[in-house]
Formats: sequence, structure tokens, C-alpha cells
Amino acid sequence: MTSVKKKVAALISIGAISLLAGCASTSAAFTVGKVSTSVSDVQKSVDNILAARKGVDTTSMNLQTGAALVESQVQFLLISQLLADTAKSLHITVAPSEAAAAKAAAIKQVGGEAVFPKALVGASIDPQSVDLYFTSVIYSQKLTAFLQKNGATAANTGPALTTLVAAVGLKEGVTVNPRYGKWDSKTATLVPADASSGAVKSNK
Repeated sequence: MTSVKKKVAALISIGAISLLAGCASTSAAFTVGKVSTSVSDVQKSVDNILAARKGVDTTSMNLQTGAALVESQVQFLLISQLLADTAKSLHITVAPSEAAAAKAAAIKQVGGEAVFPKALVGASIDPQSVDLYFTSVIYSQKLTAFLQKNGATAANTGPALTTLVAAVGLKEGVTVNPRYGKWDSKTATLVPADASSGAVKSNK
């Protein structure tokens, strides 16, 4: 479970994707180029996570709630899109079988199918987005390998990946609905917006 948490944290923390501005449409949570992810899609992801928590014992878990949970899902979905677009620009692909193999390995690592749902809950991963999550993990791994093949060291691969993905984001154009906050490109964090905006509901 700890390994799954680390992987999702690494995905969410890929920094400095682009300068964020308000979306033209309030129905869009964010837009990358001509592709938009809606506020309702973010809400669905949050709802799925909250529903999954009801089926496991969460008393010992330090779970994201409220605005923090919403923001993490916006960041995850946004970064997943940018990772895919970055890989596409370099003719890097991920086959469904590769994502399936990564998922199978993770299930084995955490102790089997019976405990996998609890691992997902602990990492605040939408159970309906598991395929997207593992696809994004493989994209990240392949982009890391590409950078290292082209001169990046283990120590600077993280910043190099950030720079690579940021360049694609800037080229395509990224906007984020200001109700979710604004992106601080220096610290690679989403500065929270007013949680009372009502864009997405999240309860403990």
C-alpha cells in the first residue's frame, strides 16, 4: 500500500506544468489544448473515492478530505493528460497489456485482490480510474527512461521530466478553472481556492 501511495504522490507532484488561467467555460475543470475535462468528471472521481471508503476500515488511514481531495483529483487528471500528450509527442506508447501487467504486479505487492481496494482507498485513487492510473505510471517510467537515455542522471531526472512535460503544456495551452485555485509554477503546487465556491462537493 505504501508503494501505491508513493506512486500516486509522484504523479501528482510532477511540477510546473504550465501557467494556469481561468477556463472559458465554467463547466470545464481544465482544458489541455482542445480537450477539456469537466467539473462533473472531477465530481464523479471524488464521489467514487468517497463511496469506496465506505467499504473498508479507514480508521488507521490519513485520508485526504474536502478541498484537498478535490484538488488532488484535478491535479492527477491534468497530469495524466499531459503525460500522455508528452509521450505522444515523442512517439512513446503504452499498450493496455502493459498497464494490466503493472496493475497485476501492484495487486501482488499489496497482498492480493482482497486487499487491493483498501490500498486504493489509502492512496485516494478512484477505483474507476485504475487503468488510467497505471497507464500514467507506465508513461512516467517510459519518459524517465527516455530522459536517462538522452543524458539525464538519476539525480536530475525528476526536474528534467517536469521541464519536458511543462514544455508540452505550454505548447498546447492549459487553462484551469480558478475555482480550484491557481498553479504556483515555482513550488509546483495548487494554491487552494475558496472552498465555498461549490464547484465540487467533498465530504468526509
